[in-house]
Amino acid sequence: MKKMFMTILSLALLATLSITLRAQSASREDVLKDIAAKRAELQRLEDQFLAPADEDRAAYKEFLAQPDTGLIRLLPREVYESEVYKKNQKTLTIRGGGAYYSFARLTHEYGYGSDLSLDSGYLSVGFAGASYGMMIDLGDVSLDEISTDYPRVLSLLNYGAAKDEPQARLEQRQVQLGRILDGATYKDRVPVKIGTTFLLRSINYDFTDVLVAFRTVRKDPDGSLIIAWKLLKKFPKPELARTAQATN
Repeated sequence: MKKMFMTILSLALLATLSITLRAQSASREDVLKDIAAKRAELQRLEDQFLAPADEDRAAYKEFLAQPDTGLIRLLPREVYESEVYKKNQKTLTIRGGGAYYSFARLTHEYGYGSDLSLDSGYLSVGFAGASYGMMIDLGDVSLDEISTDYPRVLSLLNYGAAKDEPQARLEQRQVQLGRILDGATYKDRVPVKIGTTFLLRSINYDFTDVLVAFRTVRKDPDGSLIIAWKLLKKFPKPELARTAQATN
């Protein structure tokens, strides 16, 4: 992965140099086409850098043949979004540095209703405004055993998302401390444990509301996680009655 990462950086530098050298002789339209081509190549390499290894896909081949399943890599935010990496231009162009993922929109790009992030050895949910979520550690349980009939799944299925901002802010504080549902404790931040299955309910107002089961498959030397996931329920787009801002 380090070699691939350096290739991305080298390509970015070459693209900048190439455009600079050609700018005086090429038309602006040609330069624009060159930018588009280099950007497409960078996107291809970043997608490759974020992709799980072939052996991971082979191991989960039968699982991935099922509907609403997937296999992703999450990069550690403290590494690929760190100030040290930014100063040395060792960072990805994707917003969020590959540390976020949306199970509804199937993208690592932050800002489109992200549901899960990896940072400093913890998995988190709930990142913007009044949006929030909760998770629970189920232990070493196969994803094949998790369905809408599973007891902890029923608790999250029956949970009603907050409808107004004061209630949403209250829920945010409760999941930080530990939200009790049917005798079990759910939190918005849990420590990474390899070979463990988690349940996640992620409520992103004006975007998406999903219930997902995911399993931490393994951890690479750079700290990135391979995660297998199953979408259990996609709820209607959550709406929030926001508190009116005071006016002068």
